[in-house]
Amino acid sequence: MSLAFIISIVAKFGFTIAFGYYLISALQWFSYKIKRVIFHYTKPMWHIYFVVLPLVAIAICPNLISLICISTIYILATIFWAYKLDKRVVITARVKRFFAFLIVGFGLFIFCPYSQNGLFHTLFSVIFALIFSAIGEKILAIRYKNKALEKLKSMPNLKIILVTASFGKTSIKNFIYDIASKELKTHKTPRSVNTLLGIIRDINEGLSSDTELYIVEAGARLRGDIDEIAKFINPQIVVIGQIGGAHLEYFGSIEGVRTTKLEALNSKRLIKSIAHSSTNLQGKSIIYDELVSNIKSNLDGIEFDMRLDDETHHFSAKLLGEFNSYNLAAALLASQAAGVKNLSLEHVKSIEHRLQRIDAGGKIIIDDSFNGNLNGMIASYKLVKEYNGRKILLTPGIIEGGNGVNSELSKVINEVFDIVVITSAINESELKEHLDRPEVIRLFDKSKMNEFLALHTMSGDLILFSNDAPSFI
Repeated sequence: MSLAFIISIVAKFGFTIAFGYYLISALQWFSYKIKRVIFHYTKPMWHIYFVVLPLVAIAICPNLISLICISTIYILATIFWAYKLDKRVVITARVKRFFAFLIVGFGLFIFCPYSQNGLFHTLFSVIFALIFSAIGEKILAIRYKNKALEKLKSMPNLKIILVTASFGKTSIKNFIYDIASKELKTHKTPRSVNTLLGIIRDINEGLSSDTELYIVEAGARLRGDIDEIAKFINPQIVVIGQIGGAHLEYFGSIEGVRTTKLEALNSKRLIKSIAHSSTNLQGKSIIYDELVSNIKSNLDGIEFDMRLDDETHHFSAKLLGEFNSYNLAAALLASQAAGVKNLSLEHVKSIEHRLQRIDAGGKIIIDDSFNGNLNGMIASYKLVKEYNGRKILLTPGIIEGGNGVNSELSKVINEVFDIVVITSAINESELKEHLDRPEVIRLFDKSKMNEFLALHTMSGDLILFSNDAPSFI
């Protein structure tokens, strides 16, 4: 084995690992759906820079020196790219298995007659890793699914609430937990886990055998996703929140979104359904937003009246945003259906990154970075409109909402804010469309955010972080 051969193998190996890192990053960001990575990738030029051009370069590589140079440049470029990301790949067991198959595939191809061709070597390794990773994940998924089913069967008295919506499902889930956990041994799916695989993992690893109430959040990217979850966990109580234009690129229309969300009702054990009026389930479910009245909302919290058991009850909470009155109403009804007697909002906490108020250095900072829908974002702007000090907005706009939504958002922004900081190029033109009053600043490098805030904000300012776009968006 000559020295030149060894050096070429090392160069190609480095290139292949860097290529695999870019690929697994994209797959992880987009839920390991190759179709989404190809057709719905929000940074298509990255595919040109890190897939097309490198593969073309290594395909036409004339000699060993060129191979070394191309591999070195590509590895350094990938390292620099990864360093600049605010959301790097999380090294999970699945990622480790992918790289293990990638290395095995690379090793096997060394003995192939075409191993001198860097393009063939890289593509074989990656295709080998993708195929065997998919097979391995499928086998593991079946095993984990069966294990989770057996666990649920062993808990016949467990009450399950399934929560889904276009907007607000994580908030409703957390509010139910805060209300119910004072009386019942309660568990909820963590963070924003809302896929079948994530739920299966939570059942196997997080759900204790003495749990009395399990609150499950269900999300979807394709029709049938929620149906699969509902038929797997068979909840007795279902909450379907507001239906809107989120993820229209996947469902095609509001009706497509509605049809998918209503799959939550496909449970064999369904006893009670609680729904928003936008579901069009009047007469078939309890329509929670129609029970709410007299809402008062400001920067100190919310209060509202609600019809409950044919009586009007008054509630208040240290939460921001008028829309949270409706989320709380859904949570109160779901908790009552689960058997909670003391329907109090005393222990309800604000949700991290969802209209979360932070007071610091004489400034009011409102973190609404997990709010990415038109109605919710406009509601947050109206909330801060009456604030007397200077109002500063930092936003990338709406990432998933269809054509024209950012133009509509721009009109409201123009009425409310003194300074608008646009944090992503993806919606810049639409966001600027109606901005003639506030000062507009472009800030696409998140690493400079703290420096900007230190230099351009002062005591008495209100700073609103509205939606957030990771750097791959």
